[in-house]
Amino acid sequence: MSDNDTNKPEESEKEVEAEVAETAEQQKPEAKAEVTPEKEVAAAAPAAEPKTEEKPAEEAAPAAKEEKKDPAEKPASAVLKKAEEKLKQYQTEDEEEELMEKVVFINRCAKVVKGGRRFSFSALVVSGDQKGNVGYGFGKANEVADCIRKGSEISKRSMVPVALKGNTIPHAVIGEFGGGRVMLRPASPGTGIIAGGGVRAVVEAAGIKDVLAKSMGSNNHNNVVKATLKALQSLRTKEQIWKLRGKKIKENAAL
Repeated sequence: MSDNDTNKPEESEKEVEAEVAETAEQQKPEAKAEVTPEKEVAAAAPAAEPKTEEKPAEEAAPAAKEEKKDPAEKPASAVLKKAEEKLKQYQTEDEEEELMEKVVFINRCAKVVKGGRRFSFSALVVSGDQKGNVGYGFGKANEVADCIRKGSEISKRSMVPVALKGNTIPHAVIGEFGGGRVMLRPASPGTGIIAGGGVRAVVEAAGIKDVLAKSMGSNNHNNVVKATLKALQSLRTKEQIWKLRGKKIKENAAL
């Protein structure tokens, strides 16, 4: 045999060994990659479980302590809070029931100056407690909100008492102011307020629910409102007239 034939098997054996070594090196990282995720999951799972179990216990401990302290303090604080809420409700309800405000008319006035026009506003406001007291106010300002606020303040200060008979007026009456002339007549229960404009606003604020009204003069809102107020102020009940005449009022005997 020649030398070339003897070298061939040695070279083939070396090539086989080299291939085996390469395959072994390639398989090593794959095995690590397959093993490490499982180990990480297994190691992470027991570490995460006790944390979730411990947190609620820690949060529950202060809550239990607070619950132990609260029972002695809760009754007084709860009663005070309830009392304050009731007071607020009563105050808001009383304020809403006491005063009724209604804007009858808003007028815009324009003054021409060198730079253009300057606008100002005036508002006629009627207010009443719907229990026999009513008044009106006339406010002026450069803005609508301010003139309404001024009018409402003036109307509250100028409230006057009105004689009523239940939900209507005691007798028919005519009120006059300037060119305004207003007639008011009593109405049976359920009739409602048969009126419009300024007359209706004044009558509603006074607390009248059944009345017949007619405006027979000027349509100026100021004159109509003032004429209506004059008519209401001239009302007199039967008892007031008897006292003026010096007569005694007979009390109804119990049946």
